[in-house]
Amino acid sequence: MVRKLDPDKHAARRRAILTAAAACFADRGFHQTSTADLCAAAGTSPGNLFHYFPSKSAIIAAIIDQEAEETAAYFATLTGDDPLGDLLRFLDLALDLAADPAYVRLALETAAEASRDSLVAVRVARNDAALQEALRGLLRAAAARSRIDPALDPTAAAAWIGALIDGLFNRVALDPDFRPQEQRAALRRMALRFLAVGDDGAAS
Repeated sequence: MVRKLDPDKHAARRRAILTAAAACFADRGFHQTSTADLCAAAGTSPGNLFHYFPSKSAIIAAIIDQEAEETAAYFATLTGDDPLGDLLRFLDLALDLAADPAYVRLALETAAEASRDSLVAVRVARNDAALQEALRGLLRAAAARSRIDPALDPTAAAAWIGALIDGLFNRVALDPDFRPQEQRAALRRMALRFLAVGDDGAAS
């Protein structure tokens, strides 16, 4: 008799492995993390680990997929009533994430692995494209409400906002004295000036 798979237990075990693997990759680095490290962190055997994921590359790819789902869910919660406010709150979220050293290390490990592994590169590129599209949507909506300069190219502006966030994570990695959450006012001021609005949110 074939044992019936419990989809909820399967999904929960899969998430637990991904959580353990993410912590290992952030702490030790992707290539420095061994199968034994993963099994110890996840509390499982190699056979069980590879039942869920055929390789380490598949594990980090799944972590990226999970992040994509979380990002999509975040933007899906936005009502569209205040696109400029939504954009500023997204920058606040980026600062909060940058304040988590493990999250920053994992993000940089993922980016580095994307330059070596095509499976990872495709997913990283897809996630970036989805984020860029979400940012463009906020910028277009803000421009339509005259909350930002309507002449601003949303594609270029979204790319620069993405570059700013990438730079934030690199700054955290390079400068141990940099405190992201202390930069909230400065980041908002830079963003508002870049988008050609005054400090009070009115179009300049």
